[in-house]
Amino acid sequence: MKTSTWLAVVCLAASLPTQAATFKPIELKDQELATLRGRFVMPGRIVSFGIVMTSTWQNAEGQLIGATSAMKIQQSTIKPQFYVSMIDEKPAGQTSSQGSGSGAGTGSIAGTGTVTGGSGLNTTEGVTQVVRAAGDNNTAYNNVDINVAKASQVDQAPATPPQGQALAPGQTLVGNNGAGSLSVSSTGSGVQLNIVANNNQGSTVQRLAQGGLMQNTTLLGSSNQVRNLTSLNVVLRDTVPTAGSLNGNLDQLKGLRTIGF
Repeated sequence: MKTSTWLAVVCLAASLPTQAATFKPIELKDQELATLRGRFVMPGRIVSFGIVMTSTWQNAEGQLIGATSAMKIQQSTIKPQFYVSMIDEKPAGQTSSQGSGSGAGTGSIAGTGTVTGGSGLNTTEGVTQVVRAAGDNNTAYNNVDINVAKASQVDQAPATPPQGQALAPGQTLVGNNGAGSLSVSSTGSGVQLNIVANNNQGSTVQRLAQGGLMQNTTLLGSSNQVRNLTSLNVVLRDTVPTAGSLNGNLDQLKGLRTIGF
């Protein structure tokens, strides 16, 4: 065999261990896996993006107070804006007490429960759902929905804005009735819906801010029904966007930073 042939064989044999070592699988540690994110979608494929948050409190007498805060972003959106709709419902035969600051009503029993601790809940990240109860016959429900749909054209996503009163950055909208008092606020850290029930029945807060969602209910009385619901709605375009539309959508999403997202 020629010297050049032997030299080629030796070089090939020497390279085999190196190639095997190069392509050897590497196992990721749990700490590394914890930093990985799920799938993402380029902004150019997003036809519209919306958030709907609803918090309600109904007491033992059937009086209900709450609010819905909604925002929708699409190509026609100039500035991200939350819109708030107040909820004030009463049992049959009773008149509305919205804004009157009335008490819990006749026949209701003051809550006597006590809940302690929980200071660490304000430092959690991601989605946090909490229900703490010190009463009887209560119902509390926390839920987060993520709805993804597809549209071949932009006009398949309605351009109508959410209903309700616009919530400006730094503004707080308030309301009250026989069930309790409500506040909806927009600050640099996000949007928060807060209800304090009358007659020491408890309180609930729902907050969306800085990449996290908090749904926290504390029940001190009895026979209350509490709901904290958040829905994230995304409509994706099937067709590939142009470079111009991609930059436009990126600029729209950047506007969320000014209100804490």
